[in-house]
Amino acid sequence: MTRVDLLAEAREILDRPAAATAGVWPRVVALLTRQAFEHALNEFWGASPTTAGLCQCTRKSQLACLPFYIDARTAREMAYTWAVLSEACHYHAYELAPTAAELGRWMDAVARFTASTRRKVTGPDHA
Repeated sequence: MTRVDLLAEAREILDRPAAATAGVWPRVVALLTRQAFEHALNEFWGASPTTAGLCQCTRKSQLACLPFYIDARTAREMAYTWAVLSEACHYHAYELAPTAAELGRWMDAVARFTASTRRKVTGPDHA
């Protein structure tokens, strides 16, 4: 699945959770959203020969490098978003799952990152 497909599926589950997914849909949405961001991040790094090697690094390393390639505010937002999505993907016995509002904000952050980096990924002719 592409990052667009992953985000679309996450949005569909968020907007219309099925009875069969009761209790698990927040974690499913978090996982799909995190995967969409990770695909977008890999596409971002892979778009340039000078940064393609970062695809082989850990996500934390990639996120630490991000402020040197995009604006610092967006880089901080994406590091935070990746961290909370990663935490939300795991079941913790004494913690609540993320709310629909939280998941929606995190999905919006991933969509903004994807849109803001599209020019680098696709080139100026496809912006």
